[in-house]
Amino acid sequence: MQKVIIIGGGIGGSAILKLLVESGWFHVEGVADIQADAPALKEAEKFRIATVADFKELPKMVDIVFNVTGDDELTQRLRRYYPPRTVIIPGSVANIFVRLMDEKEHYINRLSNESHKGSIIFNSIDEGMVGIDLDNHIHFINRSAARMLSVKQDEAIGRHIHELISMSELPRIIETGRTELNRELELKDGSKIVTSRFPMIDENGELIGAFAVFKDITEVVSLAEEITDLKEIQTMLQAIIQSSDDAISVVDEKGNGLLVNPAYTRITGLEMEQVIDRPASADISEGESMHFKALQTRKPVRGVNLKVGPAKREVIVNVAPIIVDNQLKGSVGVIHDTTEIRSLMKELDRARSIIRTLESKYTFDDIIGLSSEMQLSLQQAKLAAQTLVTVLLRGESGTGKELFAHAIHSDSERQFNKFVRVNCAAVSSEQLDAELFGYEEGATLESRTGAKRGLLEEANNGSIFLDEIGELSPQIQSKLLRVLQEHETMRIGGTKPIPVNVRVIASTNANMEKALLDGTFREDLYYRLNRMPILIPPLRSRKQDIPRIVDRLLLKLNQEYGRNVESVSEKALQFLKMYDWPGNVRELENILSRSMIFMQMNDKTMTEEHIPLDMLKAKEAKNEVVIPASAPLQEQLETVERGILHRALEEAKGNKSKTAKQLQISLRTLYYKLEKFGLL
Repeated sequence: MQKVIIIGGGIGGSAILKLLVESGWFHVEGVADIQADAPALKEAEKFRIATVADFKELPKMVDIVFNVTGDDELTQRLRRYYPPRTVIIPGSVANIFVRLMDEKEHYINRLSNESHKGSIIFNSIDEGMVGIDLDNHIHFINRSAARMLSVKQDEAIGRHIHELISMSELPRIIETGRTELNRELELKDGSKIVTSRFPMIDENGELIGAFAVFKDITEVVSLAEEITDLKEIQTMLQAIIQSSDDAISVVDEKGNGLLVNPAYTRITGLEMEQVIDRPASADISEGESMHFKALQTRKPVRGVNLKVGPAKREVIVNVAPIIVDNQLKGSVGVIHDTTEIRSLMKELDRARSIIRTLESKYTFDDIIGLSSEMQLSLQQAKLAAQTLVTVLLRGESGTGKELFAHAIHSDSERQFNKFVRVNCAAVSSEQLDAELFGYEEGATLESRTGAKRGLLEEANNGSIFLDEIGELSPQIQSKLLRVLQEHETMRIGGTKPIPVNVRVIASTNANMEKALLDGTFREDLYYRLNRMPILIPPLRSRKQDIPRIVDRLLLKLNQEYGRNVESVSEKALQFLKMYDWPGNVRELENILSRSMIFMQMNDKTMTEEHIPLDMLKAKEAKNEVVIPASAPLQEQLETVERGILHRALEEAKGNKSKTAKQLQISLRTLYYKLEKFGLL
């Protein structure tokens, strides 16, 4: 027998209890109701069935639970309390049984003296109903049953039940006196019905016949398919939630825990029983629960930093309310571990750094120059791109040496391989050594966590651009010479040479010949690098290119600042051509950038009024700037500082290390100021 529990001791519960006891197919484990005088509780005591106030006091391992309280919320609680195999019959379904029982009793009580009124009632329901007497002859059939059996009501009365339904089991009900529920039966036309059979008892307790209530199985099958689909969806959702790497928690509308997944346990350190049916704040160690906030405001809460669990794990929480048919049902939260996020951010930064380092961005089409000097440099660069010769780019700061290096790589047969850029003056000699050649594990303090490939290895089969090559230390010069001669590199702390096939493009703004005489640069390395020297002319020697360069820079700056400046006025161009541009194209970009910032958003033409002319009025002899007394103090100070830096660079012949030493500032500070004033 199947074990059954009835929750609700009212009239409905009493009717269900009688029905189940009389059927003989079920064993009622107990009845629960908070009212001690409920009818079903008194009825249960007659049958020596346990009665309690709370359903949790009854056995948990049962087959069927009838909820006849009419409380849908209680139905949800019962589904969570009992195991999945237990069938929870909600009040709506239980009420059907109650209604059928009421209709059965009504029919029996009225059959003898109000048969006409009874037939009207039964003819109005959708379910088919057939009644037989003790001789198995039909004495009642309603319209729905006649329609399903394809007969007329008056023609069916008095006929043997087996003439209409050959497989009918109603005669057995008369023999046994027991109720049978939800039995499947096939009719003559092949259609199937689901039927429930009941004995008919008069007011004296005597058996007077039996009747059946049946329904077209099509509706039942449709309902079963819906239930199956819901179960499949539920199974899929559970699988998704359980397999998610993000911690997920769900609470009900009161803020009590309903569900968590394994990732939640892993991140918070809390087991399922520590949060299920507990307040949503149970997992919070620092901060307030965002579940409660989402339930109160009925709005999502995103990106909140909290600490959860006994280990006070730092997490980022996103919570959203669950609203169905405009009714708040609860909320769902997703917890992201910030430790993993930080790790991913580091990997992303590293990937971005590698991408910036390992790709070329410019081609020869990006180099603007119609002057004869620039055209000669372009022809030499294009020739160098078609060979594997080492290239030495020479020119002042800001002339576009790096632009040429990009273009040479992009136009060479190595264009689809890596392009690595290294500023030899931007880092210390020791750090540059490690970056260029790499190191084995344990060779340096930084290498305790493992070995590292050098940039020369990263650039294998590609190109490496060594900017400010004149700043290399003697030790690195020696190691670089070996790379150029033997085509192999050696990591710091390594014992085995690593073959590399890399094309070297170097650049410098220093006087290399003077460095050779001073002994600060190896002569043999210089001749290796100087196989294909390309001199890039300064902007002052090709001022006819300024208008085209300005047009290209405006396109770039418009994208950066969200502007739509279309041109520069002729008078402004004349001012730009009058200036000697010691900082070359980089300084020109700096001036245009500052001018654009102070333009109105709807201005489309840059005029001389927008250009800081005080920066362009230089004395030819000393390159000093004339500063009007009306200029702001900060602008006057910056103008003076720029002049000092420019003169110091000229005196040091462009050597930035000597410039920094002369000015008694760090090399890093010097680079910052040179970039700030467009002198780099």
